[in-house]
Amino acid sequence: MNFSENSRIWVYQSNRELNDFEVQSVETILDKFTIGWTAHNHQLKAKAIVKYNRFIILVVDESQAGASGCSIDKSVNMMKLLEQEFSINLFDRFNIAYRDGDVIKSVGRFEFEELIKRGVVTPDTIVFNNLVSTLTDLETKWEVPFKDSWHAQVFGGLVTA
Repeated sequence: MNFSENSRIWVYQSNRELNDFEVQSVETILDKFTIGWTAHNHQLKAKAIVKYNRFIILVVDESQAGASGCSIDKSVNMMKLLEQEFSINLFDRFNIAYRDGDVIKSVGRFEFEELIKRGVVTPDTIVFNNLVSTLTDLETKWEVPFKDSWHAQVFGGLVTA
């Protein structure tokens, strides 16, 4: 499927890396969900992507039909079911993911603050901005240096020279 660059997205980050079997299972469940996902009885042009065995990304091309409050609620309920099925947390917004070389790690807020103070996370460390809301933003503003992200606004005062 081709999706508009303005397609709406939601990024859900797991508190742990999923193994390959779990990724395959999640993708199968979400394929079935997106095929039947509707808003006001209109089929949504939607898909789900699992990236880096950690991020679940829902995409809706609203050029055909827009996601409504009820349809968004359905997707949130689906994510809650995935949490239960796979014993993961997808709603902790202070579970922060960053790159350590080629490895993606995630830590809680306080551990992230400690990593900044110790210089492990630097202004150039790549962090994941899960607040992106369009497909274009996913491609251009999702994986960004700490200094260019919302993380710097919240945690920038902890960076030591």
